[in-house]
Amino acid sequence: MDERIGSCTRTTKETDITVTINLDGQGQNNIDTGIPFFDHMLDGFARHGLFNLDVRVSGDLEVDSHHTIEDTGIVLGQAIQKALGDKAGIRRYGYFILPMDETLALGAVDLSGRPYLNFQAEFTVPKLGGMDTEMVREFFYAVSYSAGMNLHLKILDGGNNHHMAEALFKAFGKSLDMATSSEPRISGVWSTKGSL
Repeated sequence: MDERIGSCTRTTKETDITVTINLDGQGQNNIDTGIPFFDHMLDGFARHGLFNLDVRVSGDLEVDSHHTIEDTGIVLGQAIQKALGDKAGIRRYGYFILPMDETLALGAVDLSGRPYLNFQAEFTVPKLGGMDTEMVREFFYAVSYSAGMNLHLKILDGGNNHHMAEALFKAFGKSLDMATSSEPRISGVWSTKGSL
């Protein structure tokens, strides 16, 4: 496969965001969203998915974290879609069950071109650092719809809210790594339709 890098920029009155992702990286990243806990989550996603990720965000954090996190999800999804190109030769599906102490998270991805999010996680605190816990779902919704992926994320067993959020981001990274990886036995796209 050729090097698969996607870079996207989105500027609105609320946020100014640039994301670059290399799907064939080593987990190196440079992330600054203005929300340290969110940076930590994106770091886990990139490191465990083995994606090189550069994220630069200037957002209206004086309002709250919503616009910054949701819009970062939109731009990340667009960058993933761009890096994938026509999706020829990829496995398309990926899944991972990730343990993190008392927490067990499931991630499953289908790079079908049809966006859908199935998210099941119940947080018991309103915030983790400067990140509203309700924004975990909003982030993944934005990624799934802008990338055109079917994404399932579930906490199978939980407890500590930090562990739950982190396990979801890491499970997403591991699942996406599998789905974007090369399948040498096929040359085109893995679909009866002939395109994804």
